[in-house]
Amino acid sequence: MPIFTIVAAVITVVALSGYANYKLVHLPDTVGITAVALLISVATVAIGQVVPQVTAWGQLAVRGLEFPDLVFHGLLGLLLFAASLHVDVVALARARWLLILLATVGVVISTVLVGFAFFYVARWFGTPLSLLESFIFGALISPTDPIATMGLLSKAGVPPSLLTKITGEALFNDGTGVVLFVVLLGVAGGTHGGGPIVTMPGAAGIAVMFVQQVMGGALFGLAVGYVGLLMLRGVDSYTVETLITLAMATGGYAAAESLGVSAPIAAVVMGLVIGSGREYAMSELTRERLFMFWELTDDLLNLILFGLVGLELTALAGTIRDYLIPAAAALPIVLMARYISVGVPIAVLRRFQRFEPHTVKLMTWAGLRGALSIALALSLTEGRATALIVTATYMIAIFSILIQATTVEPMARRWMKQKSPV
Repeated sequence: MPIFTIVAAVITVVALSGYANYKLVHLPDTVGITAVALLISVATVAIGQVVPQVTAWGQLAVRGLEFPDLVFHGLLGLLLFAASLHVDVVALARARWLLILLATVGVVISTVLVGFAFFYVARWFGTPLSLLESFIFGALISPTDPIATMGLLSKAGVPPSLLTKITGEALFNDGTGVVLFVVLLGVAGGTHGGGPIVTMPGAAGIAVMFVQQVMGGALFGLAVGYVGLLMLRGVDSYTVETLITLAMATGGYAAAESLGVSAPIAAVVMGLVIGSGREYAMSELTRERLFMFWELTDDLLNLILFGLVGLELTALAGTIRDYLIPAAAALPIVLMARYISVGVPIAVLRRFQRFEPHTVKLMTWAGLRGALSIALALSLTEGRATALIVTATYMIAIFSILIQATTVEPMARRWMKQKSPV
């Protein structure tokens, strides 16, 4: 099937899902599109029990897009760049120590806790994983994507300082989570994104690779962002300036991958540099149109991505039913690990700074898992362990999108009325 036909079919289904949600379901766009796309997937699988060609066509359409490649080598750089453009860098700097701890120590704590717990749970249910495979699952499920809940939290009266913490963590722990996943996969001698990973056994080697990826990505993003800012300052054409930023989000991301540094972190830093220099480098007309372009791009890509998450069930239908029970057991494990990985850094910093009431609970429940975790799971080589990991990842992502995202606003409203500092 031609790739254009596949893309056209998927976008059409996502668009119809959005229309159906707007007219009938009335959920927030990203949540509603995912829900309707899930229903379409379930209906496709059900019809496929009678007419197998229907399921086969649906699977061909979804798999033809190569979901991991679409996320890693297409959408992720654009989404991270677009999201970071609008972040208040001054507010981000005020929360820097918490964000650094959450995006590094917090991700590691979550990975270790999920890894150990899921190792024993999987063994208990007769679907054993090696400890390293369990840690790989912990690494891919630890990055959060709470950006989709930002509008809901704003309506709930969450203080801007807490919104900044949630946004900042979402931007940076994506990058460090991917780095940790790649490092652990390298130790296991696996592959990611179609290419081999160089094995670096030992704690020292892992730490060196982790630091190189994270710091290298940040420095590369800073350099490309600064050069882009100089180019924008020398041009007064919003079309050309939009193309320059588009080239940074795509070409800069690809260049970071080629250099072996963290491309997601580079994309975030590039966006922060451009966003912080908007008054210095752009005319008022350019600022208005460029940021409108990136807001629209961010919204559209997020909607397509969340729709694809729902449609992925069609491709996974023949695999996940054998692992539903141990996968379901992973849900409380991941939530508890999230609570601890957020609570520990905040407990350390609480001696030196004040935190809003219910910060730990709100950051735990607003920490959604979505397309990034699914893409990481699907990038693993096929096997029994991968089938269990994919099933658990998919169930957690769907729970996050359909349950956590729809309840985070009322829960935030209730917590904001209480005085408890937890």
